[in-house]
Amino acid sequence: MSNREKIRNKQINIGEINTLKIERDTDFGYYLTAEDYNEVLLPNVYIMEDEMPMGSLLDVFVYTDSEDRPVATTKMPYAKLGEYGYFTVVDYKSYGAFVNWGLPKDLFVPLSQQKEYFTIGKKYLLRVCLDEQTGRLYGTQKIGKYFNRDMKGLHQNKVLDAIVLAPTPLGYKVIADNQYEGMLFSNEIFEDLKVGDRKKVYIKNVRKDFKLDLSLQPIGKQAKLGEAEGVIIALLKEAGGEMPFTYKSDAEEIKKVFGLSKKNYKRTLTELIESKKIVLLDHSIKLL
Repeated sequence: MSNREKIRNKQINIGEINTLKIERDTDFGYYLTAEDYNEVLLPNVYIMEDEMPMGSLLDVFVYTDSEDRPVATTKMPYAKLGEYGYFTVVDYKSYGAFVNWGLPKDLFVPLSQQKEYFTIGKKYLLRVCLDEQTGRLYGTQKIGKYFNRDMKGLHQNKVLDAIVLAPTPLGYKVIADNQYEGMLFSNEIFEDLKVGDRKKVYIKNVRKDFKLDLSLQPIGKQAKLGEAEGVIIALLKEAGGEMPFTYKSDAEEIKKVFGLSKKNYKRTLTELIESKKIVLLDHSIKLL
């Protein structure tokens, strides 16, 4: 995005990406300003003078340093304010844990925001939050109160971005678009999933309990194609990743093994190859 297309922030927002003006140079770095003239330091370690002329606009992430002062960085965290991430614990104290979220200063998770005692080296799915009184960002494992119960604008087949929250007896619980609680069901999953995975999902059903039934495949007109893809992928996995089938395979053999017509099989094969899920060899198909 060019400087002409950028719009400077009216104010500096902690935990978010801010577009700010490079106002002045100091021994410690550049000071960047919002429209309200409040400023924040971009330390020297992030400055590339050739690409950051004085007076230009710059996109930076703003958080607080070890002394609770706002500071800017051109590095981006694994998750911003109001988003979810799967973070590794790097330190633990009696009052809370510290997790790596991609920035020099680790994200603090207070003891009061943990559902269990954290273990160094283990990963946990957390929401990035802001303490309004102190201006500090923190992580929380207690996410239930943040789910949105307003289902307006949601409809079948709407595509959402989701992060896998936890396995359940029915499948996997996910968080969609950083605000909705949803479920992917085991009998409709044809790939390996694990906590922290990010996926595009399709709404199957908007439930009365303010939760979403979701699918990894499109619903309706594209459902049959999605199901066929799942069948081929699942059978390839069972076979060790490779099967002696191509476009020229016998129609009866295709129907016997995959339960698909040759026309549907060939169309699905093309979709899988184009989406780089499988590769076609001389005498077989193989998972990528």
